[in-house]
Amino acid sequence: MTRRGRGRLIRGALRLTSLRLRLVTVFALVALVAAVSVSGIAYWLNRDAVLTRAQNSALKDFSQALGDGAGGLPEDPACEMLRDMGTIMTSGNQTYQVVLVDRGGEDGEDGEDGDCVVETAPKSFRLDMVPASLVDAVHQRREDTDAPYHLYWQRVEIDGDPYLIGGAQVIDGGPTGYLLASLIPERDDLNSLAWSLGIATALAVIGSALLAQAAATTVLRPVARLSNAAQRLGEGKLHTRLEERGADELAELSRTFNAAAESLERRVEDLRAREAASRRFVADMSHELRTPMTAITAVTDVLEEEVDSLDPMIAPAVQLVVSETRRLNSLVENLMEVTRFDAGTAKMVLDDVNIADQLTHCIDARAWLDAVELDADRTITARLDPRRLDVILANLIGNALKHGGGRSVRVSVREESDEALGRDDVVVEVADQGPGIPQEVLPHVFDRFYKASASRPRSEGSGLGLSIALENAHLHGGEISAANAPGGGAVFTLRLPRQPPSESDEDTDTDSGDDGDDGDRGDGGGAEGGRPGEERSR
Repeated sequence: MTRRGRGRLIRGALRLTSLRLRLVTVFALVALVAAVSVSGIAYWLNRDAVLTRAQNSALKDFSQALGDGAGGLPEDPACEMLRDMGTIMTSGNQTYQVVLVDRGGEDGEDGEDGDCVVETAPKSFRLDMVPASLVDAVHQRREDTDAPYHLYWQRVEIDGDPYLIGGAQVIDGGPTGYLLASLIPERDDLNSLAWSLGIATALAVIGSALLAQAAATTVLRPVARLSNAAQRLGEGKLHTRLEERGADELAELSRTFNAAAESLERRVEDLRAREAASRRFVADMSHELRTPMTAITAVTDVLEEEVDSLDPMIAPAVQLVVSETRRLNSLVENLMEVTRFDAGTAKMVLDDVNIADQLTHCIDARAWLDAVELDADRTITARLDPRRLDVILANLIGNALKHGGGRSVRVSVREESDEALGRDDVVVEVADQGPGIPQEVLPHVFDRFYKASASRPRSEGSGLGLSIALENAHLHGGEISAANAPGGGAVFTLRLPRQPPSESDEDTDTDSGDDGDDGDRGDGGGAEGGRPGEERSR
């Protein structure tokens, strides 16, 4: 999957888990549950009312018609009289059909020979369609009431349509009547009611979703403004503020954010002012020290020339003064270079440089030829600042010689293509044969003034060499990394683009930051302060 496809999936997942979607979903679910509950209750209440009303109306009319017809019959009516009674009962606007049964034989039962069965609509309602349980209930005599026979009813489905079947016996031994009333109109009315309630439920859910969307927009718009403001604040735009409107919780959140942003802005301005003052102090101090250091260096040079003619008791002190003066002079130069990096005034003077020739010159100028094994292709060139490249190489090689256990240092050069950045790089590896760098020290090897051992804070270096080398690499658009080789020893890898991201034709101070790597010293020159100094036992 491509990076763009992964980005779309991530954005889609964020949308699916967004607060707006969750708010709309909750509103819709609550509305759905409420609407379904209300609609269900309303449907069942109306269903019961509609069916009960239709049922009671049909049974009441049937009971009254049955009683009126039976009252005019003799004790042993003929079938013709029952047919006339059935016709009268179903005439007019009656919505039911009737079956009348008269038990004519002494031991006969309904439907047997000797009984009289009258069916007003044989195609729609016959005696055999009456459930047996209803027949038994109709003929069951009850002794606990004044009326031994009661009217019974039952709802049934015939060919998928709802009907009401009722039955009653008028008097003991008299005719029995059954009715079949259709409930299809009531079913259609209830279906219409169900559709209406379903549509109302759907409209309620849609309305709640729209209401939730409007509410989410109202609620989340301030949240979005707060998110954008926090993002701008994180980007360093400390003047960002939110508009304070209303007296609700969101307005209180805006006021809290503004107060926090204002406090942060004051603190950052204070820190910036202190940092600027600190940089000015270091820069001013370094510049002020240059004049007396020049004079002191001249005096120490004279004393060094006369050291052989001095009293043997005084000569060691003179040599110590000369050594410490050079160390102090190197420290001042390094501090001035650091201030240029911090102030952003360090410039580069670019030129086409042969890397192998530059390495050879750096090693030869410091008399390291016998201690360094060089493996470099003489055809590799890059557009770099020669002086700053010399500073980087001097620090890395000198640092490796200091901590390499007295054995030779291997320096190799190769070309690599960085596909991620779309450029060609020059890679220089400086590997020593020492004990390596402790794991707890690795993250700090490029820190300024870092001392691996607090018990030995003093060394020949100032702890700035590798830091300055890293800053020079960054100035070229490159990087330096430190690691331990699998077979032992430390490996520093310098990676520089063959064409830096930007070019400058001038340097603000071409004599600064050279780490004191004068060609007349074979002590590692400006390679002080690396890994970091000899304050660490390796």
